[in-house]
Amino acid sequence: MKPARTLQKLTDPPSWSELPWGEYYRGALEQQLQPWWPKLFGFHLLKLGDLSADLATDKCAISHQVNVGLAGAGLQVIAENCPLPFATKSVDACLLAHTLCYADDTHRLLREVDRVLIDDGWLVISGFNPFSLLGIGKLVPWLRHRQPYASRMLSQIRVLDWLSLLNYEVLHQARFHVLPWQHKDNKFLCTHLPALGCMSVIVARKRTLPLTPTPMKMGVRKPSLSRAVGAIKSYRKIP
Repeated sequence: MKPARTLQKLTDPPSWSELPWGEYYRGALEQQLQPWWPKLFGFHLLKLGDLSADLATDKCAISHQVNVGLAGAGLQVIAENCPLPFATKSVDACLLAHTLCYADDTHRLLREVDRVLIDDGWLVISGFNPFSLLGIGKLVPWLRHRQPYASRMLSQIRVLDWLSLLNYEVLHQARFHVLPWQHKDNKFLCTHLPALGCMSVIVARKRTLPLTPTPMKMGVRKPSLSRAVGAIKSYRKIP
């Protein structure tokens, strides 16, 4: 297993249109997230990265949305992801649309997002699936340094493991868009071979209490019986 931190310099594309079949990826991801936007509630939605800012989130119940990135159109805050220029527990929801794919330290990024999220805050993560037709491109030498094959394709199981360590409750997880060169996903492949989808999405919530509480062993306390005053008397024969 590759380490979470890499020395490779990764630069995320400024928009989905800069990726081959990028508009198809964006359309498939927006369709997956469409049922979840009305369920998110709060005051502030943080969209990290240019690809997150390029997603349509007008159906989200959170009206105040802040796009954060280093360069690109439509950004409100110009800053790096680590550290984030926001106070602790000040954000209600955070969108990481393929942001982990271009992060040099995924652990640090997730911890920083966890810091700014409020208790029971929402976290939406998407990425490329390495066990797909898209992931095969990383094995081809002349494609390895091109987009999107140059990105870090993290398995969904690995991301779920990181979220469990941070005590997040996963509400939804899916893999979709099996054929990357098609505008709409094939219904047969999407139904019978969802594990081969070239994209993955996770919707989770930050929990403050342990998801699997361990019961404390309580010892049985024996009742203490106090003697009544004067109930027992000792008599001695007086000669």
